[in-house]
Amino acid sequence: MVIQYIEPVFRPPSEWKSFILQVTNGCSWNNCSFCDMYTQPQKQFRAQKLDKIEADIIAAAQSDAPISRVFLADGDAMTLPFNRLKAICELINKHLPSVTRISSYCLPRNLTNKTVEQLIQLREMGLSLMYVGCESGDDEVLKRIQKGEDFTSSLAALDKIKQAGMKSSVMILMGLGGTELSKQHAIASAQLMNAAQPEYLSTLVVTLPLGTVKMDAAYDGEFTLPDQRGLLEEMQLLLSHLELDKTIFRSDHASNYLVLKGVLGKDKTALLGQVEQALHGMVPLRQEWQRGL
Repeated sequence: MVIQYIEPVFRPPSEWKSFILQVTNGCSWNNCSFCDMYTQPQKQFRAQKLDKIEADIIAAAQSDAPISRVFLADGDAMTLPFNRLKAICELINKHLPSVTRISSYCLPRNLTNKTVEQLIQLREMGLSLMYVGCESGDDEVLKRIQKGEDFTSSLAALDKIKQAGMKSSVMILMGLGGTELSKQHAIASAQLMNAAQPEYLSTLVVTLPLGTVKMDAAYDGEFTLPDQRGLLEEMQLLLSHLELDKTIFRSDHASNYLVLKGVLGKDKTALLGQVEQALHGMVPLRQEWQRGL
């Protein structure tokens, strides 16, 4: 299978077995202070032409690779209008009939101009999982990092996904409030998740490989990431305020010091116990060289 991607291409860790179909390049927003994923000149946002998308799908179909899942890249595929997304799903269904799930990153604003009925149509064609980078539930943090979203807009998008019968996998960025706003970041993020009740929730730690200039500006001159203990305390606060029914929780991304896995709420007490043990040095944590994006 020979497919020409515009590198770099990012995907959720859980999509490692999926066929990555690049339907857009870059991110249409691309203003978040913490994000350097699409800063290279070749990653300027644009939609891929439909004939290129179909050629990639055909190439995948002609390969020997068993394909049951497709991930729509890049970081902002759901910004495409409904009719284009529908056409893409139709092409996947036509050439890759073995596909059982299509998924995509989704900014909350991506759904503003899409109705629940339209999302239902897309779900019926296989587009059933949205990875939503809420990052935080705290309006002050979201304003500082120039996310262009707030608690209300994030919840509206997650509710619309649920109404359409789709599933949502939400990402919260630990440390995003710095030491200054750590507590309100954790508590408000828990409140957002409690209101939304997503099917999946994952936490990552803010990582700034290209430096802190943008985050320093967002925090009036200096952004201070909580240290290892501070991040564990932030996780403890988040977990203690979460009231979820049947949400699969993962904090196993390479950026995390402590690996946590469970279902909330039945595993809440056990997860809090693991964090408590980590705070007392009773469980091993990832070393710096083991961490990354």
